[in-house]
Amino acid sequence: MDLSVSLPLITLFLATALITLILLVKATHSKAVWIGSILWILLQSAVASTGFYTKTSALPPRFLLVIAPPLLLVLVLAFLPAGKRLIATMDLKWTVLLHSVRILVEICLYWLFLFKQVPALMTFEGGNLDILAGLTAPIVWWAYSKQFVGKKFLGAWNVICFLSVMNALIRAMLSAPFPFQRIAFNQPTVAILYFPFVLLPAFIVPSVLLCHLVILRKTLVATPQPAL
Repeated sequence: MDLSVSLPLITLFLATALITLILLVKATHSKAVWIGSILWILLQSAVASTGFYTKTSALPPRFLLVIAPPLLLVLVLAFLPAGKRLIATMDLKWTVLLHSVRILVEICLYWLFLFKQVPALMTFEGGNLDILAGLTAPIVWWAYSKQFVGKKFLGAWNVICFLSVMNALIRAMLSAPFPFQRIAFNQPTVAILYFPFVLLPAFIVPSVLLCHLVILRKTLVATPQPAL
């Protein structure tokens, strides 16, 4: 396996990761999140650059080192007191608007499909409609901030978009060249095994999932709607 893509695509994806980082920090107002995210990004970038994740026949898959730590961290934040305090202080506006990066992610995925680095089923043409979450995020926040819609609408939108990203994640895992691959054997999802695209499952998707968790918690708790 090798990665054959264009420099503009790599540049666009790196910009997407940077925008995600900026929005995550704006949402959390946390120096620890800023420093921890940068260290995690640098670590995963360095490991992926060695080709470590391209050895896909190992059991358990080496790729667990990409997805397990951030997903476990999200679960920890959901249940531990320190995590609950962080979630309580997160800015709902930037938590919603962070989902706009999903537009850029889907553009990158379509571009990767053209380079035969992901299958069609990972794109909006192949049934991955996650781009709609990105397109609607600023509209939903505007409607919520103007009090045209309430918490129930925001919560429902959040659930639908969560199901959308989980659909994309499952498609990616089942189409990647792991021992448990079930689909897309002719053109598997290989881009995520390489730098910089490893940052999609390592950082961007966990950031999106964290924001879903925050929106869920904040829409379930009775608080006043945001002031203009």
